[in-house]
Amino acid sequence: MTRGERRVVVTGMGAVTPLGADAEQTWQAMVAGRSGVGPIRSFDASPLPVRIAAEVRQFAAADHFDVRDARRVDRFAQLGIVAARQALAQSGLDVTRRPDRVGVVFGSGLGGLSTLVDQVGVLADRGPTRVSPFLVPMMIPNMAAGQIAIESGATGPTSCPVTACAASATAIGEAVDLIRMDRADAVVAGGADATVAPLCIAAFAQMKALSSRNDDPESASRPFDADRDGFVLGEGGAALVLEEREHARARGATALAEVAGWGASCDAHHLTAPDPHGAGAAAAMQAALADARVSAGAVGYLNAHGTSTQLNDRTEAMAIRDVVGTGAAVSSTKGVTGHLLGAAGAVEAIACVQVLASGLVPPTLNLERPDPDCGLDLVAGEAREQPVDVALSNSFGFGGHNVTLVLRRA
Repeated sequence: MTRGERRVVVTGMGAVTPLGADAEQTWQAMVAGRSGVGPIRSFDASPLPVRIAAEVRQFAAADHFDVRDARRVDRFAQLGIVAARQALAQSGLDVTRRPDRVGVVFGSGLGGLSTLVDQVGVLADRGPTRVSPFLVPMMIPNMAAGQIAIESGATGPTSCPVTACAASATAIGEAVDLIRMDRADAVVAGGADATVAPLCIAAFAQMKALSSRNDDPESASRPFDADRDGFVLGEGGAALVLEEREHARARGATALAEVAGWGASCDAHHLTAPDPHGAGAAAAMQAALADARVSAGAVGYLNAHGTSTQLNDRTEAMAIRDVVGTGAAVSSTKGVTGHLLGAAGAVEAIACVQVLASGLVPPTLNLERPDPDCGLDLVAGEAREQPVDVALSNSFGFGGHNVTLVLRRA
């Protein structure tokens, strides 16, 4: 079988998000337009200028890990590991049959930030001999990928893209390439981040990137709305089992969707601001469509990066109009999830799989007064019934990283 004949399908999905404990709960909340944003409960946020976030509340480490592992694995990796377990369970993939043909590509934007902050405090207050010997393996962003490989027994290619908010979308794209190039038959791909912590909230607030709607948290994340004032920080983990199509067929697995192609680019413009003309975002979409051999007119749904910031939403809309036009339904599920950073792309790819399977397009929560500069077919209010054969998912990150995934109905 040649590289061009090796097609990639999704056979399993898992997610632990502010909307629910698994992928199905997350999807049902998306379709219902039920927000996962609320006042911060995991710590005292009263001294901070922003006191709202999208926290994962239906998760307790003790329910998934023994006491030792719960203490030695950072929360971001815990969320990713549990999502990967769910995806593997749905897939039914027996990794032990050919562990060398199963890989893991799992991204993160910031890794174990909370562990790092905690241990800096230990060093300052109690001295170097009290710093945890587990600091480094808990902190480094690749540890979710490593732990998933260890637990599942996958000995194939394993890596961790750290492309900020595009990390898990990058992971999915790189996993597709591994399968196409015959370096793996299946890959667990996704990402995780858990950065709802005082330092991270303070830093993003200082950048003026966060919504300050502390008194009305559920309405704070409002992508493409004229009254948007910033994103809402969230946390979560999401994973997909990607598999070579004939390999999946041979073992009787159900293909949930096909990842038909992907594209990536860099703005090469600014540390945090997008290219004002949307050139990088457009290039990623064009590359993805070319890779998938899909025309722009075939796109029925686009899950936008849609962060709810003034700059991102306007420039992304410009890029979408330039490449896809205005015929596709567009929504941003960050209205309900908040921004899950390194997990966002995988959660949104799962949403696209669900759109393809169900014929339901989730709404953009809080889109009450669409920004006239956006000029797209934005889905607002409630979910739209619409059969979709091809869906795009955009993910963009600080540093100018842009990734677009093309998914096709199985």
